Amino acid sequence: MKRLIIVSNRLPIQLIREESGVRMLESAGGLATALKSYLEAQGRSTFSPEEVVWVGNADFPKELWEEYRTSGSAGGTFTIEPLWLDSSVNEGFYNGLSNSTIWPLFHYFPSIAEFTESHWQSYQEANRLFAEQLDNLYQPGDVLWIHDYHLLLLPRLFRERCPDASIGFFLHIPFPSFELYRMLPKPWREDLLRGLLGADLIGFHTNDYVQHFEKSVQRLVGLESKLRTIQVGNRPVRVDLFPISIDYDRFHNAYTLPEVVAERGRIREQLQDIRLIFSVDRLDYTKGVLNRLQGYETFLETHPEWRGKITFVLVVVPSRSEISSYGERKQLIEENVGRINGRFATMSWQPVLYQYRSLSFEQLCAYYTACDIAMITPLRDGMNLVAKEFVATRQDEHGVLILSEVAGAAAELGEALQINPTDREGVAAAIQQALTMPEKAQAERLRQMQKRIRDYDVVQWADDFLTQLLNAKNQQHQWEVRLLGTARRKELMDSYQNARKRLLLLDYDGTLVPFAKFPELARPGERVVELLNELAAMPQNQVVIISGRDKKALEGWFGNLPIQLVAEHGAAIRLPDGTWQENPDAFHPEWRANIFQAMNLAVQRCPGAFIEEKTHSLAWHYRNAPPDLGFARSRELIETLMATVGNQLQVIDGNRVVEVRVAGVDKGSVASRLASADQYDFILAIGDDRTDEDMFRALTDRAVTIKVGQQKTLARYSLPDTAAVLSFLQRFAGIDSSVELMPANHLASA
Repeated sequence: MKRLIIVSNRLPIQLIREESGVRMLESAGGLATALKSYLEAQGRSTFSPEEVVWVGNADFPKELWEEYRTSGSAGGTFTIEPLWLDSSVNEGFYNGLSNSTIWPLFHYFPSIAEFTESHWQSYQEANRLFAEQLDNLYQPGDVLWIHDYHLLLLPRLFRERCPDASIGFFLHIPFPSFELYRMLPKPWREDLLRGLLGADLIGFHTNDYVQHFEKSVQRLVGLESKLRTIQVGNRPVRVDLFPISIDYDRFHNAYTLPEVVAERGRIREQLQDIRLIFSVDRLDYTKGVLNRLQGYETFLETHPEWRGKITFVLVVVPSRSEISSYGERKQLIEENVGRINGRFATMSWQPVLYQYRSLSFEQLCAYYTACDIAMITPLRDGMNLVAKEFVATRQDEHGVLILSEVAGAAAELGEALQINPTDREGVAAAIQQALTMPEKAQAERLRQMQKRIRDYDVVQWADDFLTQLLNAKNQQHQWEVRLLGTARRKELMDSYQNARKRLLLLDYDGTLVPFAKFPELARPGERVVELLNELAAMPQNQVVIISGRDKKALEGWFGNLPIQLVAEHGAAIRLPDGTWQENPDAFHPEWRANIFQAMNLAVQRCPGAFIEEKTHSLAWHYRNAPPDLGFARSRELIETLMATVGNQLQVIDGNRVVEVRVAGVDKGSVASRLASADQYDFILAIGDDRTDEDMFRALTDRAVTIKVGQQKTLARYSLPDTAAVLSFLQRFAGIDSSVELMPANHLASA
């Protein structure tokens, strides 16, 4: 890795002017803290970039930066490259679309989200300016790691400038369900998705967020994810989960720091024997502070025996005060704190101790290690590192974590007492359970959570992401559809032109025409028919459509062409004289009733699925079903069918289709027979499905084999889609067209 360029909205530093000059302060945000911890631990990291550059929007004047930079103070773990946005652009970009639209919508607060066109324009402009800044900095070999919801358009914008760049994107907030995401205006929602798809690797905190993103891409952009890979043109894009973590050792070892020990002692001395609940959050409506207070109030109502024996220390860290909804939230919190204290407090006891301020690292760890309960109950949170920090600090293996089930951290911290943050009675019950939990049970839960966080700390998180980014880039290189070199192109064309006998074996669906919603809608266009006719008109050529379609469909579309047709993977073949020859081994009607019944049940359980009845086979299609449901039901159906069919039948797991046919009837067998029927000195086979792998396998040593799509294949070459197939075939019909081929992943070029 030459250089690692980190890109985020805010820089990890602030500059302030003092009498002695300009001083730099490190930011305390979660992203800045996590990445700085990673960069400072390069000795444990897999990667050692020559340099780390951090690009971000500066919140200090340019003059202050110039003074600081020329003073010789700049330096450290990474190089800073500030970007200064115009104040009006920044207002619409940051306070507008980023935090008044994307933030509330992605956190499931659609009623708060604003949809203002001028904000969208500012967001576009800010992302464009980031791309321009990166274009000035980028050097071949650099790796870009772009972060968070402010820069969703940036991967694509920079990809357009530098097509070969290695680009990773990580989203630190939730990605919402499709039903919420689609509330964005149509041009915005599609542009944001296509912006993200400019990356080589897109990372999320949880599997739910990955699935929500995949569904939105499938529904709004029309691109499906297969094995967490989305094919964008000629480029596969990986999508995966990488739950962000913390510097475990730093927090764990803080337990014995002198400053933490002293502060913890002061806290416990002040509280005496009173049990302590602690929570700390940024001021934000997503954090569920009001619900937390209401749950605590319900606890005091239903468990009066604890009054005077427990105190809730509630710390709220100032944030985004310039946004009106945040100021209103602060007022509501303070009103509720006052009401609860007014209702339950005595001369010697206050149920809630409220602080509106930031805490130092030592103060934070002192509260983490002094409390009996850490109560972290956001209404929605991408991850929530506070929960992990609390767990990591407890060297004493004492304390209980009450955690919202909708925080991203809940997926990893299953031993916490997980609650619905809007359930007041549930929160109250969890507090009671935590207060009465035996110390042995507390220790066991903490040990399990600590091991998980220790094993996947911030270094492992960053290494994991960067490893997968480089793997994704390597995969692209393996599968890259690249322009055929002059020598190889000439060699291939010469082989075709010099051949006396040529056999062209062409699949239909997904090869000559794109998939349609229903099979009968995937009719060949004029271009396809004309191209096939032109190829077949050459006396050296034998053109064969070898398809899973039944003979009625193929006859209707291509019956007038001088080509050979193979239906249902070889169950029926139309001979050159126009007559059809049925494979007697393929016709066994006695099995159809049971198979149809199983498939029909699967249709009932999977909206959008349907059955295609052919003469010699039955096919259960789920291309119109929700992707997750369709795949799940297809696995169930395959399992049922495998237990039902005997040795005579074969279950084929195809491209969004499950097909049952007679065993021994496949494209490989018929392709091999056709290839041996004459003295062909040029054979070409093109297909897109798993059923075409039989054909590629049978023709390995004697044909030019081409797979449509980017799946793993036995074919020698690949083309990205049907459009590329038609352009490629036009070469052989004498029509000039630029075509790209790529060697398949495990076969060398011939």
